[in-house]
Amino acid sequence: MSHLMRTSRVFAWIILTGLSVAVILTASLYLYLRPSLPPVEQLLDVKLQTPLRVYSHDNELIAEFGEKRRTPVTIEQIPTLQLQAFLAAEDARFYEHFGVDIKGLTRAAIELISTGSIQSGGSTITMQVAKNYFLSRDRTFIRKFSEILLAIQIERELSKEKIFELYLNKIYLGNRAYGISAAAQVYYDKPVNELSLAQMAMLAGLPKAPSAYNPIADPERALVRRNWILGRMESLGFITSDARELASEAPITASYNARDTDVDADYVAEMARSEMVRRFGDTAYTDGYSVTLTVDSLKQQTATDTLRAGLEDYDRRHGYRGAIGQVDIDGMTAAELSGELANYPTVERLLPAIVTSIDDKNGKVQTHTRALGPTTMAFDSMKWARRHRTESLTGPEPKKPSDVVSVGDVIYVKALSAEQPSEDATTVTQNVALAQVPNVEGALISLNAKTGAIEALTGGYSFGQSKYNRATQAKRQPGSTFKPFLYLAALENGRTPATIYNDAPIVLDNSDLEGSWRPQNASGQFYGPTTLRKGLYRSRNLVSIRLLRDLGIRTTLDYLEQLKIPTNNMPENLSLSLGSGLLSPMELARGFAIIANGGYDVQPYLIESIRESNGTVIYEAPETILCDRDCDALEAQYSSSSENTEPVESAPETVGIILPASQNSESPRIMRKLADTRSVYIMHSIMQDVIQQGTGRRARALGRSDLAGKTGTTNEQKDTWFAGYNHSIATTVYVGFDQPAPLGRGEYGASTALPIWIDYMKVALADTPPSLMPRPNGLANIRINPETGERAHPNEDGVFELFKEENVPAPLTADQLENPSGSAPESFSRQIF
Repeated sequence: MSHLMRTSRVFAWIILTGLSVAVILTASLYLYLRPSLPPVEQLLDVKLQTPLRVYSHDNELIAEFGEKRRTPVTIEQIPTLQLQAFLAAEDARFYEHFGVDIKGLTRAAIELISTGSIQSGGSTITMQVAKNYFLSRDRTFIRKFSEILLAIQIERELSKEKIFELYLNKIYLGNRAYGISAAAQVYYDKPVNELSLAQMAMLAGLPKAPSAYNPIADPERALVRRNWILGRMESLGFITSDARELASEAPITASYNARDTDVDADYVAEMARSEMVRRFGDTAYTDGYSVTLTVDSLKQQTATDTLRAGLEDYDRRHGYRGAIGQVDIDGMTAAELSGELANYPTVERLLPAIVTSIDDKNGKVQTHTRALGPTTMAFDSMKWARRHRTESLTGPEPKKPSDVVSVGDVIYVKALSAEQPSEDATTVTQNVALAQVPNVEGALISLNAKTGAIEALTGGYSFGQSKYNRATQAKRQPGSTFKPFLYLAALENGRTPATIYNDAPIVLDNSDLEGSWRPQNASGQFYGPTTLRKGLYRSRNLVSIRLLRDLGIRTTLDYLEQLKIPTNNMPENLSLSLGSGLLSPMELARGFAIIANGGYDVQPYLIESIRESNGTVIYEAPETILCDRDCDALEAQYSSSSENTEPVESAPETVGIILPASQNSESPRIMRKLADTRSVYIMHSIMQDVIQQGTGRRARALGRSDLAGKTGTTNEQKDTWFAGYNHSIATTVYVGFDQPAPLGRGEYGASTALPIWIDYMKVALADTPPSLMPRPNGLANIRINPETGERAHPNEDGVFELFKEENVPAPLTADQLENPSGSAPESFSRQIF
């Protein structure tokens, strides 16, 4: 008996000693680790790694940047069944334990002792929150103990609902999806509240091993885990047996769904992305910023589509350059054909295809594409494909398909419409049309003329093919689209629309122009004495040259600087009158917006607002105020009223068109008047004639009375333009090769750029009333003789012309009234040479 008692005492002391050692070790670990544990309140401030999202003005998604797809949601937005599915899979006793499940840890310890390795971590949802937010993923004892301590601390300070919400927004669920909302989108293309029970259980099975139980990568294994979770949900009383059976029989419907953008606007998306990275660094990709741009989704999509269509139209006019590759298709299977096509990229809507057979008799070509499989191409879609020789020369029109393509050719096609299969057919045959990627490039910019907001912008045919943004980066000669600024300078310096200049040959010997210069009109003809109005709307080069010589090159450059049009790439010789300087399409569009709005400064900008992940607005574009007078006082007023406002970080000149320059985010932008309103109004009148009876006559197809604009074509037709506007919107289109080269015979601004402008403006102006500049005071309508520019005799045919009141033609003298065919006035004879 005494021996038993002694033995019991030994065991008691051993146990007591062990417990003491355990307590001491535990306390020591706690004291060692406690200082390094982060405070729980940091959980509430942690910014989940959420991608940068870019939206249009009307809240359509333009782009998403970032490695991790995540859309945080509140627990109230998640269906109860989805919550129960995660509880069944991960932590059924979540609402009962204090952050640590003793049973789970005991089970994990037994597995470790029996197998010698960690089989399961025994982690609760709270412990996973601690690990995911604060700790490494190393499977070590120290990390596990830290996880336990932090989980207990989290449970003491946060509610169960908040812990569960944090878990569901942080957990990785495979395929770059972080959080339940992103996973619902990636796997099922649905919001989380529209998932079926089977789909909910499938997602709940992912946290344990996102790759092993992935329904896309391993559907069979994922199905087993899904059905196990459904069984657990039934045993826990979350669902009925009938619901379990029905969900268990449901097929796997998961597929990979990358979030589609709503608007094709890669160039503006890149402008926004680069600005956000400039301001916020790499955190721009992870901190969940939402950027709202000024672009309208419909106008932006139209700009993208119309520029591509216009470039394709030009490209077809100049012939077919042939196949992009050749494949020996003998004995190749459909899979092998698709494998060959993997070497050729899809370019926007153009798909690479291999010609598999040619039927000259029926005018059909069979092709194969990766996306559509076997396809049919009718000869009608190939008739444009004259063989390209030069930009001004093509071969004869093809008579049959084999004149264009050969079996094994790799070509580009564009999908048309699907045909219904015949009774004995097993696949649907897709119709396609022959296409090719254009070599020519272009840009379109559309500005709100009164605020400078960019309503649409595209910088080329395909951002995927070329990141070069021609809208903002290309410096090209504007050609005749420069002339309105020269003529506006003339109106500001005493000339009138009735001032006469001679449209006659001229030879200039000037060292700056590298010898003799014999400029001509585009038609090669000369038309004699011409008013400035007709000189502009008919785009007469010789009139413009004589006007610049009369006005003075320095005077003209100074006026351009007054309009804030860059002059650093402008020549100081008479070729300036024909647009030989260099401007980007954006700079030209801004200049036309100044004319469109009545002569006020314009600062183009793209970013309307920036929000943090929690919805807090951290930047908002300032209001625009057009200022006629006392602008200094107005600026001082707003400056003093916002003295305590934190200044907006100033942007370098290279990104000035993205964020508007402003003293701070509260004060408006004061846009000063840069030109006499009367001169601008007269310019509107002249440039409306460009549309009604000049080089922009095609635009009359829009059936509007408020449009004005100017075509432009440079020497050798290397760059072509159309810039047009009404009082509210200014849009500029540019077409040319990246490496300047002639566009070919018959290609002018009216044939390349203007059709794109018309197709865009047809949509941009749809259902909008006419927007005409109000007529300012100080103007007079005077009936003149269009041949002399002087007042018309009562018995003569005359036309009414606009004049500033101080520049009206002198009244007719008594002698002129008696002799209407008298000699021209001195001013006329002086200006004619």
